Amino acid sequence: MSVGLVLVLGILRVLRGWAVHRILIGGYVVVLVATFVAPPEIVGLAFDSGGVTTNVVTVPLIAAIGIGLANSIRGRSALTDGFGLVALCVMVPMIGVQLYGMWVYTFGGGGGTPTTGSDQGSTPLWLEHVVGLAEMVRDVAPMVIVVLFFQYVALRRKLSHPLRVAVGFVMVLVGLYAFVVGLTMGLFPLGTQMAEQLIDRGVPALILLFALLIGFATTMAEPALVAIADQAENVSPAGINATAIRLVVATGVAVGIALGVYRILSGGPLHYFIMVSYAVVIVLVVLAPKYIVALVFDLGGVTTSEVTVPLVTALGIGLASAIDGRSALLDGFGLIASASIFPIISVLLYAIALERIPRLRKESS
Repeated sequence: MSVGLVLVLGILRVLRGWAVHRILIGGYVVVLVATFVAPPEIVGLAFDSGGVTTNVVTVPLIAAIGIGLANSIRGRSALTDGFGLVALCVMVPMIGVQLYGMWVYTFGGGGGTPTTGSDQGSTPLWLEHVVGLAEMVRDVAPMVIVVLFFQYVALRRKLSHPLRVAVGFVMVLVGLYAFVVGLTMGLFPLGTQMAEQLIDRGVPALILLFALLIGFATTMAEPALVAIADQAENVSPAGINATAIRLVVATGVAVGIALGVYRILSGGPLHYFIMVSYAVVIVLVVLAPKYIVALVFDLGGVTTSEVTVPLVTALGIGLASAIDGRSALLDGFGLIASASIFPIISVLLYAIALERIPRLRKESS
C-alpha cells in the first residue's frame, strides 16, 4: 500500500517538476521522527522493509515509468526528473511499517502463536512445490491483472505479441519460485551458518572483514543495480560511467554493512546510527550537484535486492541470536538499512568530487 501511494506522488513530481531532494529530505525527517514514537521492536524491521521493496521485479518497471515520463514531457530531464521513483518507494514503506507497528503494539494484543513448521514433514515434496507455485501465482497475479486492465480497458489496445507475453509470464513464475526455493535452501542457511562460525571464532575483526567483503561482492552481483547504472549512463550528459557507479555503490554498501555489524557487536541503538547517517546525507545533498540527487537515492534503493538481502539479513539475525544480551528482533534487523544509506553517501561524495575536480570527470568518462 505504501509503495502504491508513493508511486502516485512520484509521478506527480515528474509531471509537476517538483524538486526530488525536497520531498526526500521532508520524508526522511518524518521517518526519523517516527522512530522515536514507534515501538523499538519494529524500527529495524521497518527500515529493512523499505530497502527490500526495490528488487529485480519492481526496479525495471518503476525506473522505466519515471524515465519514460520525463522523456515525454517538454522541459524535463531524464537524469534529473526521471529518476527518484525508486527512492520514494524505499522511503515511504519505512513510515508505513512503523505506523503499522504502532497500531499493533497499541491495539493489536499479543498476536498469534508462530508456527514451528514441525508438521510439514508429512507433506509430500511434490505437493509442497505445487502449493508454493500456486502461492507465487497468487502473489504475481495482481500485477498482471493491473497491466492487462489498463491495456485492454483503459487504453483499449491489444497486446502486440500475446503468446510471447504469456510464455514470459510463465517463465517469470517458475523463475521466481525457483529463486525463493534457492534462498530457503542455500543463501539464508549459509548466512546464518557464517554468523555462528564467526562468533565461535571470537575475533571481531574477522567478522567485520567478512561483512565488508560480502557487502562489496553481493552488491557487484545485484541485477537491479546493473540495470539502473546502465540506464544512468545512457541518459546522462554528465559523463557518468556505469562501472564506476557500481564500484562506488558497492564500496558504500560494504562500509555500511561493516558499520551495521559493528553496531550489533557493540549493542549500539539503531536510532542514533540512522540519525547520524541521514544527517550526513542531508549535508551532502546540499553540497552535491542537484542533477545527480534523484539518481543517487535510487542507487541506494537498488543495492538491497535478490543477492544481498538473504545473506545480509541472515548474517544480522544470526549474529544477534548468537551474542548474549542481543535480541534478534531488536538488533538483528537494520543491516539492510545500513546497506541502503551508505551507498547514498558514497555516490554523493563521488558526484561532488567529479563536479569539483575536472580531471576525475574526464577519467571517469
